[in-house]
Amino acid sequence: MHFAFRPLVALVLAGGLALPLAAEEISADTVVARVGNTEITLGHMIVTRAQLPAEYQQLPDDVLYSAVLDQLIRQTAVVDSIGTDLSLGARLALENEQRSFIAGEALSRVAERAVTEDAVREAYEATYSTDHPDKEFNASHILVETREEAEAIIGELESGANFVKLAREKSIGPSGPNGGDLGWFTEGMMVKPFEDAVLKMKPGEVSEPVETQFGWHVIKLNDTRLAEAPRLDDVRADLIEKIQQDAMANAIEDITAAADITRPAVDIDPALLKNRDLLND
Repeated sequence: MHFAFRPLVALVLAGGLALPLAAEEISADTVVARVGNTEITLGHMIVTRAQLPAEYQQLPDDVLYSAVLDQLIRQTAVVDSIGTDLSLGARLALENEQRSFIAGEALSRVAERAVTEDAVREAYEATYSTDHPDKEFNASHILVETREEAEAIIGELESGANFVKLAREKSIGPSGPNGGDLGWFTEGMMVKPFEDAVLKMKPGEVSEPVETQFGWHVIKLNDTRLAEAPRLDDVRADLIEKIQQDAMANAIEDITAAADITRPAVDIDPALLKNRDLLND
């Protein structure tokens, strides 16, 4: 269980504030408190503050300084009172946390190094290459419950009925009131049977009945166009995220492949993962 921060803030507000150190004396290694033989440094405080929820980071600096220091002092005092006398489960949990933290730190460095302006521009060109622009489709549909209803609607359309009017009258889909208009979309945005039908159509054509999990569709392809690539600055954040994700995934794969890994042939029942009694020491 972690120390709650809110009560500590309340204590600081009710009491005195610690005096700040002179600017020329400070560094991350500056000792701000000692609990027994354990030193608490300014670096510990900086890291603690950075991990606080956003609402606490909005508090005045002097309030946060005293509250963070008070928290670290109390935690250290509690830790010193029990030393390293942790249960087996607690020790293993601590090892897992350390492993996860160090791995995360290593991957963060990989992600940070992967982002360069050249990498961003290369990702932009690869994703939005003008040599193969995406095709966009504009379609309308009438959604009904049965194939028979869809076939009857197609018959009416062949007899000269107005598609928009029929959609408003008979479609059970949310686009019905808008005449069945679905707007512009690209491949991958519609369910596969619907998309497959649209890809075979030419502008102005009406489909045969198409079944999806939503019901039966009568589709009209209104128009197609080539999608314009977005501006680099508009998609920069998405490109950076993909660059970083790819870099971390590749690093994990390469590092794991190069590691000396052995898996002893031990016959373990997977259900034992639920047996916390094994952690009793």
